[in-house]
Amino acid sequence: MLHYAVVFFVIALIAALFGFGGIAAGAVEIAKVLFFIFIVLALASFVFGLLRR
Repeated sequence: MLHYAVVFFVIALIAALFGFGGIAAGAVEIAKVLFFIFIVLALASFVFGLLRR
C-alpha cells in the first residue's frame, strides 16, 4: 500500500510540473489517504505482533 501512495505522489509531482493543478491535487489527496491507511495498518500489525508473543 505504501508503494501505491508513493506512485500517486510521483504522479502528483509530474502533473504539477506540467501545470495540471486539478489532477495534481487529486493525486495528492489519494496519496495522503493511502499513506494514512498504511500507517494505521502498520501500527495495528505491530501491536498484534506484540500481543501474539
